Amino acid sequence: MSILSRLREDLRAAKLRDPAARNGVEIAILYPGLHAIWAHRVNHWLWQRNLRFIARAGSQFARSLTGIEIHPGATIGRRFFIDHGAGVVIGETAEVGDDVMLYHGVTLGGRTTSTPGKRHPTIGDGVAIGAGAKVLGPINIGAHSVVGANAVVTKDAPEHSVLVGIPAKARHRHPSEDTKALMAPEYAI
Repeated sequence: MSILSRLREDLRAAKLRDPAARNGVEIAILYPGLHAIWAHRVNHWLWQRNLRFIARAGSQFARSLTGIEIHPGATIGRRFFIDHGAGVVIGETAEVGDDVMLYHGVTLGGRTTSTPGKRHPTIGDGVAIGAGAKVLGPINIGAHSVVGANAVVTKDAPEHSVLVGIPAKARHRHPSEDTKALMAPEYAI
């Protein structure tokens, strides 16, 4: 996929997921979540080529501009969208699937360990994570799941789950269930 095609795909994903988005020019210029993922793609490319210091410097520069911190070692899929974005943190060994959406204040973080290796979560395709949610440690969140606002997730969840609470508890998500209310901060426990 060409760079231009990828940029257009990102713009379409933002327009699809944000009802306030009016047009591609506005999205491209004013959406910090999009700027953060574009910067991440460059920094990740540098990271993969062992230009680690330059990649980290680039990620810190992007953080200062957007308020979103994505470690250049994180692996992020296509059509990823961060709505609002302020305070989002994505750790080094995080893996994020395609068509994932995060709201502001989300952390895909690690837990303290002295051993190297996988420390951050793996997020399946089509997952939505609500404002302020924390997904911590080398856990797996199954595809098409929803993590409610302010939830703290420390255990694996199967596909089509709804996760709410502190600590979050998973339950099956019914296909007809409207989960938009779960994304609003006032729903949090």
